Amino acid sequence: MPTKQHIDDWYLQTMGIQTYSDKLGYNTAEIDIPKSDFSQTWESLRQRVANCTTCPLHQTRTQTVFGVGSTQAKLVFVGEAPGQQEDLKGEPFVGRAGQLLDQMLLAIGLKREDIYIANILKCRPPNNRDPKPEEQQCCTPFLLEQLKLLNPKLIISLGRISAQYLLQSNLPLGRLRMQQHVYSSYHIPLLVTYHPAYLLRSPADKAKAWEDLLKIKRFIA
Repeated sequence: MPTKQHIDDWYLQTMGIQTYSDKLGYNTAEIDIPKSDFSQTWESLRQRVANCTTCPLHQTRTQTVFGVGSTQAKLVFVGEAPGQQEDLKGEPFVGRAGQLLDQMLLAIGLKREDIYIANILKCRPPNNRDPKPEEQQCCTPFLLEQLKLLNPKLIISLGRISAQYLLQSNLPLGRLRMQQHVYSSYHIPLLVTYHPAYLLRSPADKAKAWEDLLKIKRFIA
C-alpha cells in the first residue's frame, strides 16, 4: 500500500514539481518540517504582530494585517504587503483584488475558509509603495512562524515581489512561474503566479493565471 509520502510525491509530480527527494537524492520521509513550539500559540503570535514596532511602518499603519483563513489549511497564499483597504479592514486581499482572488479560488472549488492568506509585510507601506528590503527582513520571522504553525503542503506566491523575496531571486515573474520551486526555509513546494491586482491591470495574462490555478486544482484533487 502506498504511504502518505508516496501519495504526496505523486501529487507534486502531477503538478510538474520535483519532490525534495528528487532534488537531493534521498527520501523526504526522513525530513521533518520543523514542528511548532507548542508554547507559542496562534493568538500569542497574532498579538506579537499587533504590538510590533520593529520598523518605522508601525508609525503610519491603522492596524496590522495578520492573515485570514483556516489554521488547518494545507494551501497558503502569500502576497507582498497590505494596501489601503487591507490596512483599514485588517484583512489581506480585500477590495477589487480580493474579489478577483475569491473568484479565482471559486473557479477551482475553494473558498477563503479552505486556505490561509498572508503577506510578507504585516503593515501597509505608505502610498502602497513596494516594500523595502529591511521591512521585509523585519517581518519575515512572523511569516516563518505562521508557516511553522500552519505546516502547509504548498505555498502559492502571489506576485513578483513576493516570489522574488521568498525565492531570493531576481528573475522576472514570467520566468519564475514556469519553474519548479521549493521554499528553502521549510522545504515546502512553492508555486508562483500573478498578483490579482496585476491581473486587473493586465487581463490578457488571466489565461496564464488559469494555467497556474489548474496546477493547484490537480494538487487538491
